[in-house]
Amino acid sequence: MTTCPFNPAEDGAQMAFDGRMSYGDYLQIDRILDAQHPLSDAHDEMLFIIQHQTSELWMRLALHELDAARRMIAADRVNEAFKMLARVARIFEQLNSAWDVLRTMTPSDYTAFRESLGQSSGFQSWQYRLIEYAVGNRNLAMLRPHAHRPDLTARLEAELARRPLYDEALHFLARAGHAVPDEVLARPLRQPWTPHPGVEAVWAAVYRDPSRHWQAYELAEKLVDFEDYFRRWRFNHLTTVARVIGVKRGTGGTSGVAYLRRMLEVELFPELWSLRTAL
Repeated sequence: MTTCPFNPAEDGAQMAFDGRMSYGDYLQIDRILDAQHPLSDAHDEMLFIIQHQTSELWMRLALHELDAARRMIAADRVNEAFKMLARVARIFEQLNSAWDVLRTMTPSDYTAFRESLGQSSGFQSWQYRLIEYAVGNRNLAMLRPHAHRPDLTARLEAELARRPLYDEALHFLARAGHAVPDEVLARPLRQPWTPHPGVEAVWAAVYRDPSRHWQAYELAEKLVDFEDYFRRWRFNHLTTVARVIGVKRGTGGTSGVAYLRRMLEVELFPELWSLRTAL
């Protein structure tokens, strides 16, 4: 027995889009799909471009969520921030999965187009730098790769003038009556975070009595959850680079694997990790 193909129009689906907004119009699919321009004939360069472009799209969403989460915490609306922070952690889970696809590229595949990259390198991603600045890893030396773009420098400087995520969390704790040291609350925002025993003591008190400090406890776990995925992303970046290029220098002049290994040592919220040993 033969059946006629299903016609969605008979079920009410819209099929005519002359002068009307379609799926492709709304998402500007044509612009997105016209943004891949390999500079070589190497088959895997398309993979390399799309992996990095999609990562930048996920980073854009991460920045959107981090911006909102900080505003919610500053307004003492931390319950709303929890969902945003959970979403950022899941975004980095997606970014972690992207390395699995890139790792299908062999050293031979990459060598076929590596010279086409010139001096471009992932560490020059201004969105990634904004994420690091937004959560508290404020390395001022990393402003220099963007000095040729005054618009990007302005965005990064504006971020440096704003409280990072961890500072917003600590100010929330202080408003809730926790004894966050005054020197921590008044610290210069452009400076990198320095671990403080007084901050560890505050978080340890929260963890010793979660039912009494449930909002602070849940906020702490959301921060740890995010950093857990973030550090996995860094680790997967390291292992992918080691698998594809070994210990050669990166295209941007960094020491490659050695540079990425140093980045693994950076903790965004160090007291939330060290308190686990003290409990």
